[in-house]
Amino acid sequence: MWQGVIPAVTTKFTPDDALDLKEMERCYDGLMQAGCDGLIACGSLGEGPLLSHAERIEVLKLAKQVAGHRPALLTVAEAATRDACVLAEKAAHAGADGLMVVPGTIYHSNHRETVTALRAIAAAGDLPVMIYSNRLAYRVDVTTDMLEELADDARFVAVKESSDDIRRTTEIIRRLGRRYDVLTGVDNLAFEALTAGATGWVAGLAVAFPHETVAIFRLIRAGRYAEALDIYRWFRPLLDLDVSTYLVQNIKLVEALVTQSNERVRAPRLPLDGAQRERVLAVVSEALRERPQLPDVI
Repeated sequence: MWQGVIPAVTTKFTPDDALDLKEMERCYDGLMQAGCDGLIACGSLGEGPLLSHAERIEVLKLAKQVAGHRPALLTVAEAATRDACVLAEKAAHAGADGLMVVPGTIYHSNHRETVTALRAIAAAGDLPVMIYSNRLAYRVDVTTDMLEELADDARFVAVKESSDDIRRTTEIIRRLGRRYDVLTGVDNLAFEALTAGATGWVAGLAVAFPHETVAIFRLIRAGRYAEALDIYRWFRPLLDLDVSTYLVQNIKLVEALVTQSNERVRAPRLPLDGAQRERVLAVVSEALRERPQLPDVI
């Protein structure tokens, strides 16, 4: 159902901390024009947990408008299952094409609790669901055993695999075949996951470098691995910025430098300063200096 490059988009703010819908529309449209295959709103990179439900629905509606016939998903990441179910219902009423669901964001649920929560959220929204498994950032590992247990509910259609263990992609496909679309959610493991059988990439740095991200995916799909790997090796220092406590600030700074957007974040986050900022500036400067010419690819 969901394949290709689907960026996890950033949320833009005005100087007075309101949603900057005009700037988001400009940025999201650039991703669609570059050939991305959908949008995921209000995830970790989109500062979803710092937005009200009303703000998240507003961002979703904009993403849906810009995505057109391509899917627009809302991230559901709530501490309480009750609140997650409410948000899932709101997303369905707002026209979401699906949900990306993060289990156990504050209380780190066990196997039984995780499966129960995921089932409840899927039932509340009654939409296709991408399960977000990220044991490092969220400390809840949605294991292959859990995916097998959830496979009896057709609403669970995909998994964003972010365990940081490339073996997990192979394990899911070996055990469950193509029951789920497996999308890689770790930018600096994307080549490895896509060549191991993942069918999509929930991408972070795509918000600043969509053409390169799309080229890597399409070259791999076409079996042109060497060309894809050349771009990926150039891209790696940038992709590493996604795997950080400061991924939001990192990537928003990259966006500001590359797409002339802004790097405003919602407190308690603050824009990067000092050595952290200088490091990102250096990575971007080198990347732009050595930016490759992309090959023709369908």
